[in-house]
Amino acid sequence: MKFINHQIEENAIKVTYNPIENTGEVIYNISLIKSEDLDYSIDIYNEAFHAGLCLSDRVRFAEPGCKFGDYKIPAGSIGVITICSLTLDALLYKKGVPLNPIGGGLVEVRKMTPRRFTAMVRYEYTTIDPITVMISHGNTSVQEVIHNGNGTITANLRECHMEAEPSVFEVLDDLNEAGFSGVLDVGVPNISLLGVPVTPNYMGIAMVGGTNPAAAIMESGRWVEINSMKGLIDISEIGYLRDY
Repeated sequence: MKFINHQIEENAIKVTYNPIENTGEVIYNISLIKSEDLDYSIDIYNEAFHAGLCLSDRVRFAEPGCKFGDYKIPAGSIGVITICSLTLDALLYKKGVPLNPIGGGLVEVRKMTPRRFTAMVRYEYTTIDPITVMISHGNTSVQEVIHNGNGTITANLRECHMEAEPSVFEVLDDLNEAGFSGVLDVGVPNISLLGVPVTPNYMGIAMVGGTNPAAAIMESGRWVEINSMKGLIDISEIGYLRDY
């Protein structure tokens, strides 16, 4: 068993994604839904994306029997493959940016504006993905945010050294060009971000959780199983929402 911050570092070393060329491998999540909930889930993913609650519009709905690494989608289920937001950390590492992944948790949203983290579990203290824990406990209200602009979503936070700010924004700009839209907020050096303090001489970056749509589906009472940070997958194996 490994703490999440160590898992992030190990996966980050293996990531080969190039957002400019849109090639290489990214970190991915697999969420399982019931086959009969496919149409409903596609609608939720579209709503979440247009509300800015998805990392990107990249998603794949995989049929039973499809294999990803050593994981096989079971009978009666659909596997929803999405890009994990921790792919950003990998790209920052590769850029040589001094980086500390802080943790994941819940963010209060008011009038579609993120206000503050109301709960957070730090990666260095857990072997289970904090966002998965928050969702499984029923602590989100993603659908309320989608429809009313108010509620609670999942997000994660990392801090980067302020001297690397130009490199940080270069990576974020490249991701934006590649269709990544999940940046919640970028902080000012030495100033708390969404209520969470940062280390002196560092700045915070908050990203939406890659499994927010899965949380929205679960809020409807439907069965969902979330497997965050499952491993690495070539970006070419993940399609787009418009494909569905």
